[in-house]
Amino acid sequence: MNELMAKYLAGEASPAEVTEMLLWIDSSEENRNSFEQLSVIWNESNVAGYNSIAVNENAAWDKFLHSIQSSAPVHIIRFHWWKLVAAMIIIIAGASIVYLINNAKSRSGEEIVVNAFNQVITDTLPDKSVITLNKQAELSYPAVFNKKQRNVRLKGEAFFDIRADKNKPFIIDAGNVKVKVVGTSFNIKAGDSTVEVIVRSGIVKVIRGEEIIALKKGEQTTIAGNAAPMEKNNSTDQLFNYYVSNTFVCDNTPLWKLVDKLNEAYSTNIIIERKALRNMPLNVTFKNESLDTIFEVLSQTLLLKVIKKGDDIILQ
Repeated sequence: MNELMAKYLAGEASPAEVTEMLLWIDSSEENRNSFEQLSVIWNESNVAGYNSIAVNENAAWDKFLHSIQSSAPVHIIRFHWWKLVAAMIIIIAGASIVYLINNAKSRSGEEIVVNAFNQVITDTLPDKSVITLNKQAELSYPAVFNKKQRNVRLKGEAFFDIRADKNKPFIIDAGNVKVKVVGTSFNIKAGDSTVEVIVRSGIVKVIRGEEIIALKKGEQTTIAGNAAPMEKNNSTDQLFNYYVSNTFVCDNTPLWKLVDKLNEAYSTNIIIERKALRNMPLNVTFKNESLDTIFEVLSQTLLLKVIKKGDDIILQ
């Protein structure tokens, strides 16, 4: 990481490396402090220099490299200070725009808002819990949780791996329901009119008004509106976890469920034209496979035809 920081400060990092650097700095207070300390060393080493006549470029650069010596090899690059400044301005400005657009992790007062937009992203919360947001999901949480509980708000779908703390429960506001846990892992899909909760480990409490149900590993509930009573049942497949593991696990899973997840994951419009195919069971696992490979397996397994018509993919 020292080598990457040196390239970043020198303005020689690629856009991808700059983005990696910014993410690393933002991931923890310890990383931010380390970067700030090295920035001070950089300035003291006079690599950029405030007086171009007085600066010995090579000596200053060697001094800086000596300050961050580690066991990892360092790639040494020498250049004029004015090129360094220009490169840093251009690269940092461009990378900052890309970072804000792609990750949309913004602060408003004491609240942090993370928006996944068109990609799956993972975020670590102040309590070290890890959240994976599916595409288009949004998570809001305070920069520092209070002493009594950990509150967040969710729009869309996310997988939660919550760090255990019996004295400070974790509470997710997901539309018309709240989900309360101590330390567990589970998936929430909060739509406009329905909320689905599936538990992978531990115990999860789902609360709607005065109603409370407790879900344990392998159980789920789907809540539509405020009228119907909340009910729990067994989760029949592992497809809910596809965006976290990059794996579609079908265990006696009907074809229509797989098609729904494929449409979400690949932003496609797959249509099951032959009704008899909808509930055909599948026992197969796809990991990081292309759609063409998946269709080839489905064709051979279910003896179906795949026809592409414009933006539609027809299964018949």
